[in-house]
Amino acid sequence: MGAPRQMKSLVHFERGKSNMALKITSRDVNGVAVLALEGRIVLGEETIALRDTVKGLLVDGKKKIVLDLRNVTMIDSSGLGAMVSAHSSARAAGATLRLCNLGTRTNELLQMTRLLTVFEVSGSETDAVNAMSKSASA
Repeated sequence: MGAPRQMKSLVHFERGKSNMALKITSRDVNGVAVLALEGRIVLGEETIALRDTVKGLLVDGKKKIVLDLRNVTMIDSSGLGAMVSAHSSARAAGATLRLCNLGTRTNELLQMTRLLTVFEVSGSETDAVNAMSKSASA
């Protein structure tokens, strides 16, 4: 309903001088919290930031969360763990977490680890938001 409402950037970590590790930008699209992730989801501040951001949305009462992975360049085992943790936290809070815009490498990684059976996945942000809207009205 109308244009997506842009929310402030929640997290922006930088390591070293200009080597951005993970940037997380949150916005609301028709009642769905969309987290656009940019950079690397790896051991350290990045995985902590992802978990804390999702938990913060859940505390705020958000029940529909999309992780947009379009600009993610790398995910290590800790990053996968953080994504699974975010999914588990969402389920425990009665919320839904969906992934979208998986790149080829991310898709292959989730297939290899069989995590594609854990996550709900959409091809695009629009598809993810629409799927969550349908599941809420069904």
